[in-house]
Amino acid sequence: MADSSLQDSYDIIIVGSGMGGGTLAYALRDSGARILLVERGDFIPSEPENWSPEAVFADGRYQADDRWQDANGRWYRPGMTYAVGGNTKVFGASLPRFRPSDFQEVAHADGVSPAWPFGYDDLAPYYAAAEAIFGVHGQPEEGVTSVRSAAFPYPPVPHEQPIQDLADRLAKAGYTPSYLPLGIDLRPDGRCIRCATCDGFVCQVDAKADAEIRCVRPALQQKNVEIVTAAYARRILTNGSGQRVSGVELVRGGRVSVVRAGLIVVSCGAVNSAALLLRSGDDRHPRGLANSSGLVGRHYMVHNNTVMLTVKPARRNNVVFQKTLYVNDFYDHGTDDHPYPLGHIQLIGKVREQMIRKQARMAPRWARRYLTGRSVDWWLFTEDLPDPENRIEVTGEGAIRVHWQPNNVRAHEVLVREAKRMARAAGYPLALTGRAGIEVCSHQAGTVKAGTDPATSVLNPSCRTHDIENLYVVDSSFFPSLPVMNPALTIAANALRVGEQLAGGR
Repeated sequence: MADSSLQDSYDIIIVGSGMGGGTLAYALRDSGARILLVERGDFIPSEPENWSPEAVFADGRYQADDRWQDANGRWYRPGMTYAVGGNTKVFGASLPRFRPSDFQEVAHADGVSPAWPFGYDDLAPYYAAAEAIFGVHGQPEEGVTSVRSAAFPYPPVPHEQPIQDLADRLAKAGYTPSYLPLGIDLRPDGRCIRCATCDGFVCQVDAKADAEIRCVRPALQQKNVEIVTAAYARRILTNGSGQRVSGVELVRGGRVSVVRAGLIVVSCGAVNSAALLLRSGDDRHPRGLANSSGLVGRHYMVHNNTVMLTVKPARRNNVVFQKTLYVNDFYDHGTDDHPYPLGHIQLIGKVREQMIRKQARMAPRWARRYLTGRSVDWWLFTEDLPDPENRIEVTGEGAIRVHWQPNNVRAHEVLVREAKRMARAAGYPLALTGRAGIEVCSHQAGTVKAGTDPATSVLNPSCRTHDIENLYVVDSSFFPSLPVMNPALTIAANALRVGEQLAGGR
């Protein structure tokens, strides 16, 4: 059955409008191809709740009303946002590049982080293009030789005085604090007001460089680009021979329809992209589409994450826009007792009482307010290595089941220890930490990995499936490894790279 609001067929269907799909639509907007963006969520309205900690964190207003299972069958609500722009609607606008070494093989105590099928130099021009599109403010990292061919589009977001004081104390203690690359509209005539409701919130003034604002809206200004929202992509269909995909089966408002296309791009995030391919199995693809290798859904990765609140009990922290600093002293090396890479330490948006209410239910409200009023708040993450047993599957009932056992755990424990030492050296004697669980999945990757060998990868280096010539996957699913910085800019840069190839091939 056709949906009367859509054309019968398109040149390209892109399933997902987040950092991968939205950026790809932007890259192809001038190609002349008839493009349909499919989004299971909708546009998030500008409303008072955008900036309400109670609505966002206590009530989960923008968290997907979805349920996944862990390996033991326990149901949980994943930290996903289904909306135009995807999870970038609530991300903290952190947009760093990966380092050149991240594209090469790196040894860890628990195994090897494998090399990518292309290098940093191949992605560098697209990193630069993505930084321009997303308006990144930044400065080359302190203590690291820059490989940039040009400066950041905009100067770094300056620290407020409490964070500048922190940076000075860290530097005096021998650490190398750097400015975090951020995608916010802080130009002289920009929309950003540097509020306290950026990281984790929807921007009410469209100043955050999310995929909707910077890519989807400009793409939709072209007549050849359309979007359908509140449309769940249930299956991808193949032609009679099974050698090509032919369309997408959509469920929208209880109605099932099929939209045809000459080329289909999956960009739903690592979990949902793998699940869509697995759900789409047919007689010619009994294990799911593009799965002759048996690797679709395998090698699921998500950073090992810990939130750390460092407290100086006698001093209030009156910072507003806190997330401007990071420390990479332990990025590519470890300690005497753990001589392997540890990870990344960065500030997050200022934590308030409502944000920790679920994690600290037993503490009285006054204690939570006292703590968050005096804390400086950090996010610590280490690499999760690709393991084929960490995987996504679709049950017989159609549910998503996530098998994930954290690895490289010792590196994370050492990083937390060193971060506490760093905080004490900067004058913060109290450090409270909480480890993130399976529900935190915003940096998911790896379930449809790219490579040169069809026996050991699902995609070729251009993110086209080895098995099916007109099926691509353009999100973090293609990552062979998950370096320890926010992957958003790398997803966008790769989407620009693939988009250029698709436009040229057309």
